[in-house]
Amino acid sequence: MVTRRRSHGLAALLVASLALTACASETKDESASPSASSTSASVKKPVAVTYEGGIYVLDGETLQVAHTVALDGFNRVNPAGNDTGVFVSTEAGFQVLDAVAGRMTDITYPGAKPGHVVLHGDRTILFTDGTGEVHSFDPKDLVDGKPAGRQYKTAQPHHGVAVELGDGTLVVTLGTEESRPGAIALDRDGKEIARSEECPGVHGEAVAQGEVVGFGCKDGVLLFKDGAFVKVKSDRAYGAVGTQVGSDASAVLLGDYKIEPDAEREFPEQFALIDTAANSLKVVPMPEGVSYSFRSLARGPKGEGLILGTDGKLHVIDPVAGKITNAWPVVAAWKEPMDWQQPRPALFVRGDAAYVTEPATKKVHRLDLTTGKLVGSVELAATPNEISGTLAAH
Repeated sequence: MVTRRRSHGLAALLVASLALTACASETKDESASPSASSTSASVKKPVAVTYEGGIYVLDGETLQVAHTVALDGFNRVNPAGNDTGVFVSTEAGFQVLDAVAGRMTDITYPGAKPGHVVLHGDRTILFTDGTGEVHSFDPKDLVDGKPAGRQYKTAQPHHGVAVELGDGTLVVTLGTEESRPGAIALDRDGKEIARSEECPGVHGEAVAQGEVVGFGCKDGVLLFKDGAFVKVKSDRAYGAVGTQVGSDASAVLLGDYKIEPDAEREFPEQFALIDTAANSLKVVPMPEGVSYSFRSLARGPKGEGLILGTDGKLHVIDPVAGKITNAWPVVAAWKEPMDWQQPRPALFVRGDAAYVTEPATKKVHRLDLTTGKLVGSVELAATPNEISGTLAAH
């Protein structure tokens, strides 16, 4: 689910070692897909799909390729927070793609290693890893150019993230290039009001019902609630949570859960449910032999958890009961690659629609979350990698 009252740690993870160029020339590629249409009409509910060499913009209802934007290198995409824009992480920093018009704008937040993009309330918050700079602004202002918004800079650059709450509190990670121990909270005037260094390897964030913020740790989750930090520990010394997704409709966060500290890449076969009201963490197993990737997690329109498993099914989770209630076939069984930049099935959810890439067939599928049925598919000319879209219908 993509709403203004939740954050999207799923959509914006590590952006180290990007080999991108910032020269984005707009093109119309009639050969992009047999169904590609180059009409001048506005794109409805744009969906952005990256491939090696550019970005396809699909009509979210028909899945037709409406625009093809040339952009060399490995590209990352996240919702900008309004109904027209998508943030693209480039070598130059965060840049805005006008997905409706199918062109890169001149709005740029420069800086090396653009990282997490968080949407919460009426704010979009950017964190640039290479500089430690935080930019928070109302995404509606993007239509008038680059918003000034609120700015903050961490003591040292690191792979971090920030969330601004409705009362102006800014919660931001602490760290250096070598270590990330926790987070601090600042009031509207920039005064520190809370601090915790009980979150080794802090990574990823999400916001639950009641504006409770969760940060992933190597040994559980660090919550910020009622103006203070609360640690929720794993049931083992190394029980790492990183990617999390939240929902305004639920007090429970859905997170990945890894248990192998020495693994070159772990393929997790269990996930975490963090009850932010009870300050508890429950570990739930996936079906036997099924794992998932960092691009697999989302929330549905009623707050249900969603995990795209390596069995090709979209697993629906009741976050209160802590059980998988449905498993809907979407793609063929797949295996996560060792290189995190390489394509694998990825999930983007907006309202009651789930969009899933299938690199093996060069397809993108649309699933109706109210019925669990596939309602459309499109085959692309190039292999899809990341997927995102605008926040609301255009």
